[in-house]
Amino acid sequence: MKFGARNQLTGKVTEVKKGGVMCQVRLEVAGGAVMNSVMTIESLEDLGIKEGDSVKIMVKAVNVLLAKD
Repeated sequence: MKFGARNQLTGKVTEVKKGGVMCQVRLEVAGGAVMNSVMTIESLEDLGIKEGDSVKIMVKAVNVLLAKD
């Protein structure tokens, strides 16, 4: 399967927090870094994603924001 997003990582689902319509999926990637993804619960169920799964993470951002303390 081909994707337009060139930034791809592999990660492990460490936590899924479900709300009424949306959910937050916490992922651990190489080196112990943590990322989060927000999606609808319907998408989560369609993809069959659950804690402990290995998933491909594709990042295609419109903005990359930086902050300095």
